[in-house]
Amino acid sequence: MREIENAIERADQEAFTREPPKTLQGRINFLLRRLGSARAVAAELGITADSVNRYRRGARKHPPKDIADRIDRAVRTRWQPQVRKRRRRQAATTGGITVETRASFGYKAARGSTDEPRFRRLTVHLPPAYARRLFDARDEGAADQQLREIVAEGLKEVYFQDGGQRARDLYEVELTDIDYLDLGY
Repeated sequence: MREIENAIERADQEAFTREPPKTLQGRINFLLRRLGSARAVAAELGITADSVNRYRRGARKHPPKDIADRIDRAVRTRWQPQVRKRRRRQAATTGGITVETRASFGYKAARGSTDEPRFRRLTVHLPPAYARRLFDARDEGAADQQLREIVAEGLKEVYFQDGGQRARDLYEVELTDIDYLDLGY
């Protein structure tokens, strides 16, 4: 249900200038440096501190798939924070974001127009103001619905209303069933 937040995370990972550690020991050591202790890493991953130390020493080399996925996710979310920050700042000040989606859009408009939701496939570049609002809302812990509203408002202005050139009686665009959504910045 966290489509927008996941799309931001994927876009962040596309900005990496180097790949994260590939070996299990390298990943665990990276997490230990970031989080400070085996107990903190264990709490993050949902395993015991003893297991963390076994992975670090190489005594245990093949974690179960779900734990390996948690380790990978924890490393990727903490990898190259300055690169992520720089890319977000650039998107929020000068570059903007590109939204590629296939989703159902509902409308609220003047009488006589249809308001039935329908699927559309869109690739739209949104101005930096929407990128800034999206990143700020995410950093403040906004729910996915609030993030959807920001994206829908940007799509309304840029795509549906073409910057005020058409569909002036369109009050609101609602982003509902998302097939997929990708962001680029």
